[in-house]
Amino acid sequence: MIAQALVEAAVKQGHEAIFIGSMSGQDRKYFEDRSSFSHVYFLETTGVVNQKGLGKFKALYKVFRALLKSRAILKKHKIQATYSVGGFSAAPASFASVSKTIPLFIHEQNAVEGRLNSLLKPFAKRFISAYDENSIIKGYPVKEIFSKSARVRTSLESIIFLGGSHGAKSINDLALSLATELKDRGIKIIHQAGENDFERVKEEYADLGVEVELYAFTKDLATLIVKADLAVSRAGASTLWEATTNGLPAFYVPYPHAAGDHQFHNARFIVENELGWCERESEDLKSKLLSILDEPLEEKSKKLIKYASSNVADKMIEDVAKFII
Repeated sequence: MIAQALVEAAVKQGHEAIFIGSMSGQDRKYFEDRSSFSHVYFLETTGVVNQKGLGKFKALYKVFRALLKSRAILKKHKIQATYSVGGFSAAPASFASVSKTIPLFIHEQNAVEGRLNSLLKPFAKRFISAYDENSIIKGYPVKEIFSKSARVRTSLESIIFLGGSHGAKSINDLALSLATELKDRGIKIIHQAGENDFERVKEEYADLGVEVELYAFTKDLATLIVKADLAVSRAGASTLWEATTNGLPAFYVPYPHAAGDHQFHNARFIVENELGWCERESEDLKSKLLSILDEPLEEKSKKLIKYASSNVADKMIEDVAKFII
């Protein structure tokens, strides 16, 4: 989502942008049709940190091969600057840029620095983070639709459950456990259940006799977030800041196995600023969400809109341009 926000800003400012990512993960789902990128490349890489023994060496070898391919791609397109958004899929192009002395810029998505970003930070022209008070640019880059359609939520008419692209069983189960209660309250349910859990969730809603706007995966998540008045979601940085920018109050259930527990720290940042709610997966999520349903939304929604920085992607691209003109 950061890459999508940045390419929109880059193209708007008259730049050409390409995308280099991985065959693994979500890159192809989002960018195989190119979006606003002039060219997209997906290289064979896998995560390194989560590998053990020989698997780690195999993963590093894949990164090295992808690095060589990235150097050729950077040369072919005469790339003048690279923006890394972290994660294993960003590693080859980032290291290739450093090796070719192409200015490297980094955006750290999470409250806890990723290992790749920490490793490359000393070589970067800029290190941008919404959580770092020393960051030269404050805020988090999201697509324009979230700021343009921001609205104050005054009443709870619809709730969105976001289980992520693969699905979060705890959030899916939470939605199902409250489906009848929400129906009785006249609250519309929007639910992205994830591809892995979609059929089970669909059948259980049918058994309950509850109508729901249900998705396995959708690229049009922005439209769904705009429609909702309350979100129940994992605390991935992009979704968190999209909701914040749009003024959508949210109850976050962090993924417990995220590297460095970064999702919990992302959500804690929101809670400490009294912008939303957060509970660990092992807690009594149903009781907590029931209590939130009775809370007024307007004050939190107004604070979210006020807190979010606008035009962050534009500022990031303008900053890059200073180094390449």
